[in-house]
Amino acid sequence: MTQLDEIVTLVRDVLGADAIGAYLHGSAVLGQLRPRSDTDVLVVSGCRLTPGQRRALVQGLMALSGRRAHAGPARPIELTIVVESDVRPWRYPPRSEFQYGEWLRDDYERGVVPAASDASPDLAPLISMVLLGNQPLFGPPPADVLDPVPHADLIHAIVAGIPGLLDDLESDAANVVLTLARIWTTVATGAIHSKDAAADWVLPRLPKEHRAVLARARAVYLGDEDDERWGALQPRLRPHAEFVVQEIDRAVPDGR
Repeated sequence: MTQLDEIVTLVRDVLGADAIGAYLHGSAVLGQLRPRSDTDVLVVSGCRLTPGQRRALVQGLMALSGRRAHAGPARPIELTIVVESDVRPWRYPPRSEFQYGEWLRDDYERGVVPAASDASPDLAPLISMVLLGNQPLFGPPPADVLDPVPHADLIHAIVAGIPGLLDDLESDAANVVLTLARIWTTVATGAIHSKDAAADWVLPRLPKEHRAVLARARAVYLGDEDDERWGALQPRLRPHAEFVVQEIDRAVPDGR
């Protein structure tokens, strides 16, 4: 049984008939899974989750996800659940019912259970990717249960996440650098690209002094570099990020 099969089984066991559909997004639909890619899944539910369902999902996903998966190291899982009535008809900001990600594992192991969020701007690009990819794991096509995200809401959502990304620059450098490249690409072109494709678009548009940072982040993402030791490039991370953010600001209609 593949990891995706196990995710589907878990979701259906826990949500039962309330599970309307599950859909791939992220790298799996934008190009191909890379060595550092998560398994990204959006689930649409007909009802809100109970505390017991939340605990069961966390326990089940911890067993399947990441370096500490019970059967041995596995691809990290990012699983998001929305209630259909919270996202259809579409309104901004949307509401997320549940999210699992490996960056929260330490909290989960202390017994923290993810709660619903009244404002989840990140759902705008996520739902856009689900609709673009059109890859149901079960259930109807995503366009049957999700409304398209207006372009203005997509841009507003991805730009709103920039301050949080900059806060994580030193601790999660490759991911932040590549995500900023994706934001610039989407703002400038209107399309959502994979991280490596966004890097390819941004690299020739960077001044020479900023290219090495993005090139290394791309190599880490593709598995061509084994780790994120930035060495002599470390002092250049912040200037690179600040330059890209300035370009994003220039590209956003009417500014941020």
